[in-house]
Amino acid sequence: MDRRSFAAGCLFAAGQALRPWWAGADEVESRKPSTGNINAVTPTLGGKQFWADELFFHDWRIQRSVLTGHHRLLDGNNLRHAWGTFDECRNKLEEIKRREGLPPMHGPAVIVLHGLFRSATSMNRMCRVLREEGGYTVFNVSYPTTRGDLADHARSLARIIANLEGITELNFVAHSLGNLVVRHYLADHTRAELGVYPDPRIKRIVMLGPPNQGSQIADALAGVGLFHAVAGQSASQLGGGWSELEDALAIPACEFGILAGGRGGRGYNPLLEGDNDLVVSVETTRLPDAADFAVLPVIHTLMMDDRTVQEYTLRFLKHGYFISAEARQPIAATGKDARLARQPSNIRRVKP
Repeated sequence: MDRRSFAAGCLFAAGQALRPWWAGADEVESRKPSTGNINAVTPTLGGKQFWADELFFHDWRIQRSVLTGHHRLLDGNNLRHAWGTFDECRNKLEEIKRREGLPPMHGPAVIVLHGLFRSATSMNRMCRVLREEGGYTVFNVSYPTTRGDLADHARSLARIIANLEGITELNFVAHSLGNLVVRHYLADHTRAELGVYPDPRIKRIVMLGPPNQGSQIADALAGVGLFHAVAGQSASQLGGGWSELEDALAIPACEFGILAGGRGGRGYNPLLEGDNDLVVSVETTRLPDAADFAVLPVIHTLMMDDRTVQEYTLRFLKHGYFISAEARQPIAATGKDARLARQPSNIRRVKP
């Protein structure tokens, strides 16, 4: 099969995987900040591919528009209580906290990140399991995957982490591209020569279908202009820009486990090399130093909704393995894998 045929097939497979995003696309809010803006409680217009979360307090969040740069304060029902600058929204949140007597946050938490073209809604079922069965405080992060590059998304994640006051333990559950956002954050905040390391509260990470070695589909579509226009910079980095991106990604020093999708043979997508989940091959999910690794019969787009994936995820967060300590399948580190985000006791916190 020549490269053109492969690319066409990949476009079809990618299109199937992206249907949930197209079906749920929202309008972007066009209102821009102004002096003396009126902050009435109103529903949002959505625009999930145009807003990035930057602060969480329980179910409240402050988001930044990637189009205008202004911020908005949303409650757990996605009602907007304020808009303007970040400080204006944060001041409004502090006012609401005092007025309503909202309790401080505490205990262990999980930060959840969705994949390319998706929104936080795609991770709702996983979040429910983590919250109800795991007892975690869960922050289901929304970020505009088709706007900006991975460095942009990592900066927003850094702001979220820096503002999680009262949380004593941080874990991550990420799907697909979300894993590279986490790895980018870890690399950005690892400067051993300066004694700078990622947040010391980080304990464990579960990677769901991570393109840890780039993406065959993105690489095949690297020369297709429409792909870049629709998918954005982050997707382009997974293909033609991978060699540069890879150097900006850390291998986590904390315990992390990888769950890949596959059938144990040719995979769900015959156009991809080896076993695969329709979008990402099993081989490209692998990352040295993983504490555990497992392949389950799930497809990429829906794997976070699979009950076994949810159970494995929760078990790893609690115990550091998917099935049992004896059944672990770790991936050995090699000498060349030196991009580790080490966390010694003399950590200096990084301000984003």
